[in-house]
Amino acid sequence: MRAFLLFFFLLASVPASFADDRCDVHVPSQRAELGKLSLVYQSVGAPRDPALLLVMGLGGQLIHWPDDVVEALCRQGFRVIRYDNRDVGLSRWNQLPASANLTVELLRYKLGLPVSAPYTLIDMADDGVRLMDALQIRQFHVLGVSMGGMIAQHMAAMAPQRVRSLTLVMSSSGAAGLPAPNPALVRLLARRSAPSREVAIEQQADLLAALGSPQVSDDRAVLRQQAAVAYDRAFNPDGVKRQIMAILAEPSRVELLNQLRVPTLVVHGTADPLLPVMHGVHLAAHIQGSQLRLIPGLAHRFQEPFKAPLLGAVLPYLQAHRQDVTHLAGL
Repeated sequence: MRAFLLFFFLLASVPASFADDRCDVHVPSQRAELGKLSLVYQSVGAPRDPALLLVMGLGGQLIHWPDDVVEALCRQGFRVIRYDNRDVGLSRWNQLPASANLTVELLRYKLGLPVSAPYTLIDMADDGVRLMDALQIRQFHVLGVSMGGMIAQHMAAMAPQRVRSLTLVMSSSGAAGLPAPNPALVRLLARRSAPSREVAIEQQADLLAALGSPQVSDDRAVLRQQAAVAYDRAFNPDGVKRQIMAILAEPSRVELLNQLRVPTLVVHGTADPLLPVMHGVHLAAHIQGSQLRLIPGLAHRFQEPFKAPLLGAVLPYLQAHRQDVTHLAGL
């Protein structure tokens, strides 16, 4: 009893700022050397807490995970790890990838011909798993958005004994016959070269606006500011083109999804212009035991009015599975 009272006294005497410090989203980024790649990552939270790996979408840097979202995830008791995928942000190549022509590969894709890419989404999934190896993290949860959700699907397939839960936001199964993206949006996505910083920022602001919900009126100045922050941290249009080719070269993942036995939550918006809502419905339908949450009006961005609904869907699910390793017993 005396030992318990001493423990309680010590716990009660911990300064309130300790909890704040644990989830400090401004901790320095670090670098992991993974052979031909050098990935930049940030770890927020206590090393002893269950790890949650965040996997960003096409062209997105680790800073595109909103700080308040990362903090909210950390306060659920997770060690949150966000990183720059290969070819974006501050991650760099120690050995350059093979060259390829996006214009040619887009034409092949439209003609129904095989697409050649310098690397695959499976390679990108292996990057994330190897990052966990470098951090000596055996088991972890994965939350992927858009292309990051596609990468996360491969992570769960290649390391089912390590992935405790899977959360897929704004993502897809990649199956043929699903609704196509808005054509105007596709043109904006393919427009990756810019002659100056000013033009690049305007182009990115155009893209952000097109990815947003029709229910939200974006402030153009805010979009420009967001684009400027990303540009000034890193600008690598050739890298994003290679990521696009990796997506185009990806076959349907339906067979892979049918075999997954990892606890999975699928979250999708009803107003997604890039991956219309049936992508999320189809994705959930092919993962045994998965849960599906549709958010009315959500498009393909972390817009402020939708952060609460997104967290309302994701946080309870992650909390329910935070220490859950029961699915591992059957592997």
